Amino acid sequence: MKYTTLIFMILFLLGCGTPKKEEVKPSKNILVSILPQKTFVEKIAGDDFKVNVLIPPGTSPAAYSLTPSQMAEIAGSPLWFRIGYIGFELSWKDKIAEINPKMKIVDLSEGLNLIQTQTNNGETLKTGTDPHIWLSPALVKEMAAKILKELSDLNPEQSVKYKTNYLEFVKEIDQLDIEIRKLLADYSGRKIITFHPSLSYFARDYGLEQHSLESGGKEPTPQRMAELAKLAQKENIKAIYIQGELDREQARVFAEETKGAVVQVRPLDPAWAENLLEMSHIFVKNFQ
Repeated sequence: MKYTTLIFMILFLLGCGTPKKEEVKPSKNILVSILPQKTFVEKIAGDDFKVNVLIPPGTSPAAYSLTPSQMAEIAGSPLWFRIGYIGFELSWKDKIAEINPKMKIVDLSEGLNLIQTQTNNGETLKTGTDPHIWLSPALVKEMAAKILKELSDLNPEQSVKYKTNYLEFVKEIDQLDIEIRKLLADYSGRKIITFHPSLSYFARDYGLEQHSLESGGKEPTPQRMAELAKLAQKENIKAIYIQGELDREQARVFAEETKGAVVQVRPLDPAWAENLLEMSHIFVKNFQ
């Protein structure tokens, strides 16, 4: 009886002394910079992750600061998908890296055919990179491939599902591209005037020519306003396009001078495909 009790005690201790190793699961938080990226990630990942956006809807990045709750979300995110060259990303990247030094930062602009810009402030000529890559369906396809890879690495158990969702998303992008090309086919070379130069990639994709009042994040000068007013008169341009987050006053003054209208566009709309298609219809209407 004594030996039997001893054997049971040994077996019990052996069972308790080697606890089962728990599987480490990926964090459910992913960080993105702007709303359209949230759409792209969710198209591929479904609802597997909570996608946190640095810039809330309707907010101007120039006037926004990170909140304490956002800092907590950043601290718990294993992955941040950057757009690449947006001003607030460059301003905040060191702070974000300090909050979460282990977080992987993926620059979605790497390897893309980017548009280089030149800004003349009257004294020096500055070069830069246009950050608005999400407004090009062709570039979004390339971005989606990068998102697929990172999500599959983060959560390999769901990689097959992510690949299936990615292929479906690519089909949707291709169909969107076909529809936009049909709409704008008769307007190749037409000029559009924007307040902020957010439509460069869209214009390049579909044969339009963008001219913007604002340059390098600076308010338009009287000389620039006069120059584009002459262009509007010459080309019979009756609309100036502006996004809702920006101050409309100078756009209104320009529209009055050119006897045109201020037309709102939504580059940051999370309904990405629907928004680009609607914007194309707006262009066609104003071209006619």
